[in-house]
Amino acid sequence: MAATPASGGAYSCETAARTREWMEALAAFLGRHRPLLEAHVVNFFKDRMWELVDAEWMECLRREPVESLLKLPSGCVQEHWPATLREFVLTARSLVIPREQKAPQSLVPDIHVASIGTVLAQGMNSKKKHEIENLAAVVHAIAKSCGAKTVVDVGSGQGYLAQALSFEYQLPVVAIDASSHHASVTVARAERIKKYYAAKCVEKQFLKVPRTITCHVLSSDTLAAVTLGACKDDNGEHLRETKACTEKSPQIQEPTQSSPPLILAGLHACGDLSVNMLRVFVSCEQVKALVSVGCCYNLLSEDSYEDTNTCPGFPMSKAAKLSELVLGKSIRDLACQSAERWRSLTMDIALQNFDVHAFRAAFQMVLEKYFPEVSRLSPSIGRQGKALRRQRLRKVVESQMAKEKIDDFSCSTLKEQNANTGDVDSVIYGVDTGPDDIHHDERRKFALFKDFTLSGLCRLGCGSVEDTSLLEIWKDVHPFSEYIGPFWCLRAALGPLVETYILLDRLLFLQEQSNLVEALLFPLFDPTLSPRNMAIIAWKLSANSSEA
Repeated sequence: MAATPASGGAYSCETAARTREWMEALAAFLGRHRPLLEAHVVNFFKDRMWELVDAEWMECLRREPVESLLKLPSGCVQEHWPATLREFVLTARSLVIPREQKAPQSLVPDIHVASIGTVLAQGMNSKKKHEIENLAAVVHAIAKSCGAKTVVDVGSGQGYLAQALSFEYQLPVVAIDASSHHASVTVARAERIKKYYAAKCVEKQFLKVPRTITCHVLSSDTLAAVTLGACKDDNGEHLRETKACTEKSPQIQEPTQSSPPLILAGLHACGDLSVNMLRVFVSCEQVKALVSVGCCYNLLSEDSYEDTNTCPGFPMSKAAKLSELVLGKSIRDLACQSAERWRSLTMDIALQNFDVHAFRAAFQMVLEKYFPEVSRLSPSIGRQGKALRRQRLRKVVESQMAKEKIDDFSCSTLKEQNANTGDVDSVIYGVDTGPDDIHHDERRKFALFKDFTLSGLCRLGCGSVEDTSLLEIWKDVHPFSEYIGPFWCLRAALGPLVETYILLDRLLFLQEQSNLVEALLFPLFDPTLSPRNMAIIAWKLSANSSEA
């Protein structure tokens, strides 16, 4: 394999020493900006978080076009920015691991990336299809090069990767997932696909259907036991069955001659699951290689931060354990930010996102003032509530736009209309504060905030708040809402650094093992399509090849 180590400008992870050097530089930079890292936009107005940032920076960025703000996390600066701001952005970007997709051929020269047909791709969106095509090809090539006979798909979900490996590459696969529903879907889907491939085959060919295992993987010991148990005496023939594992600490079976050489594969294996894969790769003799793409860093367990009796998901490497850098859930969550996704946003969508952040921060002020007991619980409105609010906000915006097209309301007409719903302009803005279109935009923003608040209060089971009270809060926070976009972009610029540190920690854990393990980070997917695109690829070398 033509291993090409990742590098970030002056930094490299080609050796353990170089990886440690990179991580030390990251830890030092992140340490200097910890207040910005730990800030949560929910408390933006309550804690006056714009004051955490250099006043000259905020004054400059609040005047910037949205397009410039969206490029900031990617390292794009403007000449007229303060020198210290330019230095912050450029230094941050220089520490980030390059994420531009590399061709799989640069990893394995003779690799063949099969295009997934419509039958196998059924149910996949374009993102998932892109991921499965590239990952399946790499897993097949690595398995072939290291002599692995069976693939263990960890966190298999609905079985997309497992089925691509089985039907397109004719590899035996064991699919492990915590959801019994996912296992049922995987089995049913595989049977449908098998019928298509059976009819397509001219010569008689044994079609391998993935074996599904339902198991909550609570530790690397559990994963090792399930993996070896599922593959023992398999002889390359996978049964169409679903097995359930409920043991918390199952006994690890010793590898036998009947246990085939294995390769572990994982597509966005969640939280500690990706970490447990690395530990099993190191500890289990039968596992010859690993291809893992992680995600959900916020769900990682963390040493010195969370009470856990198991090996933590972070840190893994000896060097990181000796470091004073502690992340915590909020900072790990920031690691999921994608500079590529920010850069690809349209101006309208970006402004809507900034507005939603402003509404959520203003909503927190409502909770603080009228429902302090709820606020103290640090409530999460949840994904369902967020989806509902965005849907309702979209309807309000569309309704406002439709009204603008039908009638050119005069200012007095709008005031009369809004008076019926408690939206009294004079309470907030006065009468003669500027052009009518500015009045209308401010009225529209308050209407959206009010709708957001009503939805949030309903979600939390709180009572109602009078419109005039909401107006008072909106009047207090609205002048500072223009700082939300710049603040969030500056914080988003730190996200890729946190992800880089977590990825390097995992790589260094493998590099610290011995000279019999080869490991690298490889940008396998298009980061705009799939932001979590970095694969950790590792394989074991024979003693002879190591000495050579």
